[in-house]
Amino acid sequence: MALKLGAYTACLHDRTLTEALDILKENGLTSVEVNTGGFIPSPHCPVDLLLSSATAREEYLATFADRGMELTGLNCNGNPLNPLPGVGPKHADDLRRTIRLAGLLGVRHVVTMSGTPGSDPDAKYPSWVVNPWDGVYMDVLDYQWGVAVEFWKEIDALARENDVRVAIEMHPHNLVFSPVTLKRLVDAGGLTNVGAEMDPSHLMWQGMDVIASIKWLGPLVFHAAAKDATLCPGADIRGVLDTSFTRVPADAEGKVPTGYGFWCNAWPENPAWKFVAVGLGNDVPFWTEFLRALAEVDPDMAVNIEHEDAAFSQTEGLALAAKNLRGAAAAL
Repeated sequence: MALKLGAYTACLHDRTLTEALDILKENGLTSVEVNTGGFIPSPHCPVDLLLSSATAREEYLATFADRGMELTGLNCNGNPLNPLPGVGPKHADDLRRTIRLAGLLGVRHVVTMSGTPGSDPDAKYPSWVVNPWDGVYMDVLDYQWGVAVEFWKEIDALARENDVRVAIEMHPHNLVFSPVTLKRLVDAGGLTNVGAEMDPSHLMWQGMDVIASIKWLGPLVFHAAAKDATLCPGADIRGVLDTSFTRVPADAEGKVPTGYGFWCNAWPENPAWKFVAVGLGNDVPFWTEFLRALAEVDPDMAVNIEHEDAAFSQTEGLALAAKNLRGAAAAL
């Protein structure tokens, strides 16, 4: 068993890189994933500097190595297919730069999302089709898949050129949001260096079987997140495809950007589902089987905690998740 247990440092965005690494180390974690663009800033990775300076790259990697840690992933989650001029082009450029940087750093995996185009060539906003029972939505999907496949063929070639693998997080509101859609993209584009980042939380709230999904995708699972979710009583009247979110004011502190002039909305008070610390939505035995299934695909895979449980502080939630993830690994 050589799975690399670690964390994605976005939850520690207000700490310096060294402070964030020390917190991870205190929690028995050795694998690190940092943000490099897309939806959120990159406080733990000076992308421009690292792209331009070999010396800076050596010093940067030494920051991890000196603590017995490994940089296992660069995260650039965004919507590179968004037709809004202040979102899609920037996220696509961030992704290309991240792939080049990963190659220079010797980091094997870049994590991102597939993105979602507009409904047609003249669309202003992205459009996510949930259920195309009406024939008009099949026309939308035909157009969107055509756009996505061409973009991802380009990204696949760039990843191959840089000896990097791109792991797509299967996230709702993206064209790729399930194992089936992930495989469709790979097959349609003949992609060799694009696969899945197995973030189980989004599969959980959609009602999928996470272990079965890992086994079905097999070698297409490149990288993993340890992130838990649970259904809430609100699901009784909302279902899991709920749109009862509300706007966050433009002057609100701590709002999370998603593009120029856009940011995350506020959840309803009684949501259908929510993210929770690892072990609180699904018990430790489940996480043991999660790790076992990943190890069968790649015994050296990185599994990085993504802490988004609002009931805990940054460090408390991370510590709880780390404790439960290490317990799950010990049970192997």
